[in-house]
Amino acid sequence: MNRVRISLLALAAAVSAVALPVQSQQKSTADGIAEYRKMLEDGNPAELFEAKGENLWKSKRGPKNASLERCDLGKGPGQVKGVFVELPRWFADTKRVQDLESRLLTCMESLQGLNAAEIAKMPFGRGEQQNMEALVAWISAESRGQKFNLPQGHAEEKTMLEMGRRAFFMRAGPYDFSCASCHSEEGKRIRLQDLPDLTKNPGNGIGFAAWPAYRVSSGELWSMQRRLNDCYRQQRFPYPGYASDVTIALGVYMGVNAKGAESIAPAIKR
Repeated sequence: MNRVRISLLALAAAVSAVALPVQSQQKSTADGIAEYRKMLEDGNPAELFEAKGENLWKSKRGPKNASLERCDLGKGPGQVKGVFVELPRWFADTKRVQDLESRLLTCMESLQGLNAAEIAKMPFGRGEQQNMEALVAWISAESRGQKFNLPQGHAEEKTMLEMGRRAFFMRAGPYDFSCASCHSEEGKRIRLQDLPDLTKNPGNGIGFAAWPAYRVSSGELWSMQRRLNDCYRQQRFPYPGYASDVTIALGVYMGVNAKGAESIAPAIKR
């Protein structure tokens, strides 16, 4: 009996020895990615985009030779701090709900004389689109550490919230995918990337509260418009128009769900 007992104990110890490394490996995958991002945070290349964005905001450019310092992003002309965590929102002058990118297009056209339609058609990372992403980096950084609190007092803001919800759950395309296919429940992952549940507040600095972000894999700063464009690509949907209603509506939906989450934008991503 003692020999049997000793054999069973030895077997249990052997199973445990095999199981522990597996459990440790599973646990360390997500932890390792988090540690990797933490190491890069101190030297986040997004800071270079932020510096460029601040310079662009203050520089006189375009046919009107004007800066963006009179641009109203929601808190009055020239006010930048705190605006990012309250966008998208309704603007009376355009009679539209606008996110940061679409609002910047309005200001670039009205104040500087640049052609908003031409900028919207430019490929990401080129020309004025490259400038746009630098502006987005700086403006979002001016609200870093603040909590999201998108306004929902105007009827159009509520309409865009519902439009965003429907767009988020709409299944279509050759794979019958939707945004919700990846982002509507906990515990999902693509490769080594954890996928946050964006139907609710996933927590500080996660999901909506982490974009724009510097993408290490591409060496570029991605705005939310660019992030959504790539999500549509992965779903095999047609690309949405830049600053179109559907992308802004998705921003409203995710932003309202992120209420109370602390912004860490511009963050750093793989």
